[in-house]
Amino acid sequence: MKHDIILAGVGGQGILSIAYLLDHAAIARGLRFKQAEVHGMAQRGGAVYSHMRISDSPILSDLIPEGHADMILSVEPLEVQRYLNYLRPGGVVISNNEPVKNISDYPDEAKVDAALMALPRAILVDAAGIASAAKMSKAQNMVMVGAATPFLPFEWQEFEPFVQRLFGAKGDHVVKANMTVLEAGWRVGAFAKALLDAGVSSAVVGRFLARVEPMTLDPATAGAFAGVLALPGTWAFLDGEGARVACDPGLLKSLSA
Repeated sequence: MKHDIILAGVGGQGILSIAYLLDHAAIARGLRFKQAEVHGMAQRGGAVYSHMRISDSPILSDLIPEGHADMILSVEPLEVQRYLNYLRPGGVVISNNEPVKNISDYPDEAKVDAALMALPRAILVDAAGIASAAKMSKAQNMVMVGAATPFLPFEWQEFEPFVQRLFGAKGDHVVKANMTVLEAGWRVGAFAKALLDAGVSSAVVGRFLARVEPMTLDPATAGAFAGVLALPGTWAFLDGEGARVACDPGLLKSLSA
């Protein structure tokens, strides 16, 4: 078993905290890991990235060869494009949809999102919306940890002791809020993974996730939704709502009608 991950974002987005949680979760599981230093112009808001390798067998190098990464986990959508040459066929991209426009010629946001959704296995996460709903706007990186967890050998609850170490000095309410957004990210990631595994395209997965409330997603129902998403009435219903809706059995019945 091995998981080779490219972590990406810009300075100040909490890449080190993501690495801390994944590293310590691996240690707690008795797994091996290697992580390259975080490189980039972190203090200037420039691009930063790191290689992370988790395995149950010895790891000889801390660098991931091109074409071998199982995952690109990015807290900024445009940064994904820098590292696509590392992604293996069948690998997954999990990216925040919130841009950090640190360059004057930042591309059109819709085009950036469309490029990601054109990938075979990609999940675009509204980390800013999830974090803001919990009054933790700076916790977008925690959302992204949650979204990546279904593709890794961890359960989202396993991160709580390490979240406590990171944020415990700020109070239990901060720890609880971070775990809340991490769980929401997990719900998005687990639901999206089930849809992708069922053959639903990244574009359709992204369109659906943009219309449902993350905390109402039940990954156990994703298989049923996979078939329903092909029905024209699904989008007539969702588009007609004009806002996010709860993802529940009643919704499924409405879509199937």
